[in-house]
Amino acid sequence: MLFNSLEYALFLPIVFLLYWFVFKNNLKSQNVFLLLASYFFYACWNWKFLVLIISSTLINYYFGRWISEKTKNAKFFLWTGIIINLVILGFFKYYNFFIENFVEIFRIFGTELNIIPLKIILPIGISFYTFQGIAYLTDIYRKDFKPSDNFLSFSIFITFFPQLVAGPIERASDLLPQINNKRIFNYNQAVTGLKLIALGLFEKIVIADNCAILVNSIYDNYTAESGSTLFFGAILFSFQIYGDFCGYSHIAIGSANLLGFNLTKNFNYPYLAQNIADFWRRWHISFSYWLRDYIYFPLGGSKKGEYKKIRNLTIVFLISGIWHGADWTFVIYGAIHALLYIIFIYYRKWTKNIRIFSSKITDTLYDFTAIATTFVILTVARVFFRAENYSESVEYLKRMFSESLFEKPNMSRFFIVLMFGFLFLEWLQKDKEHLLDLSDVRSKATRYSIYLAVLFLVFYNVGNRQDFIYFQF
Repeated sequence: MLFNSLEYALFLPIVFLLYWFVFKNNLKSQNVFLLLASYFFYACWNWKFLVLIISSTLINYYFGRWISEKTKNAKFFLWTGIIINLVILGFFKYYNFFIENFVEIFRIFGTELNIIPLKIILPIGISFYTFQGIAYLTDIYRKDFKPSDNFLSFSIFITFFPQLVAGPIERASDLLPQINNKRIFNYNQAVTGLKLIALGLFEKIVIADNCAILVNSIYDNYTAESGSTLFFGAILFSFQIYGDFCGYSHIAIGSANLLGFNLTKNFNYPYLAQNIADFWRRWHISFSYWLRDYIYFPLGGSKKGEYKKIRNLTIVFLISGIWHGADWTFVIYGAIHALLYIIFIYYRKWTKNIRIFSSKITDTLYDFTAIATTFVILTVARVFFRAENYSESVEYLKRMFSESLFEKPNMSRFFIVLMFGFLFLEWLQKDKEHLLDLSDVRSKATRYSIYLAVLFLVFYNVGNRQDFIYFQF
């Protein structure tokens, strides 16, 4: 069941009405209903994998209790729980990748191995709820959080349908107390939720899905396009993946708001970032913090010398890359981000952000240049993210950076207006929680006109529906 589908448009209101009007007076009944609704939501994709997500819930629930109760063997239970989580994730997501590369290595040395890859279906959302489970076990081991003694509540923590498929990756300390405590309907919170859902649908259906049509066309026929068209195709993909994933996150957070929950903010105007570090503080925030708290800091962070700091950053970004998919293009994508981050660290160290001239005009120009430079560099790196394989990535970049880069691109003005108009709106709203936060607009008629315009554009473009990119991760 996709957030941008008719099924979800029927499912969410039904859940909302039953949740608040039938089960509102009993927290346990409300939670049982919420868990069943989450299982139904997941089963609509593939009911067979309910066994897997229930198994993941059981594993993390009991290992969390054992880590807390059996303190002498706490580390053993922690690592056993983490390894089980990673083995499950690794089998479904990376088995064929490792087998194919294992066979290829032997082929290089003249030995043919007759190992046939398995036809494995990647369970939707497995990367997200696996990382959420690992964080839960680690927090208990660190004594940052006490294990849940309520299996029903913990089951909702793992399977809560708004964030089940593609996050945000929630901490137990943030979400479990909300599940355990009585929830009272809050009108303002529900209105905010509706705004976020409308914004998410706009970002997904109007921005991402329109961009996807042209991006797919360009990448499918990149050998016949000019360098300038390929460059704009790469830019369009940046807007596609942003609208796609940010749109999903807004719908997820908005849906949770309607049910009385507050989820972690996952995006904060990332294309207004002025450097790579700033970008990762704004893009997929819950994942960035997960990498920081459960990979980077345990490795030593930046406290054990320059070499280890670089090593730790490299490991973190390589994990980030391979987490996105089982292909060398994602490993390269992660390595590029590691390199960019390391370059930025030394740039900042050597220049200390000194500006020769400082005034309102020069500072604005500096900020604009930094934003544009960061965006272009990230856009070029995303060619490895979007292309089908390494060879296609390299060939795409070669053709993009050819003499035809300076030709007039084969690009509709509609897409240029769409992209830069969207960025301009973000710039205007950069101090607000989201684009549809119109608290400064005093005219009620103006506010409602904007809301209606957003809904009109969503319904007008609904026929171009595309799957969410991050569902494959």
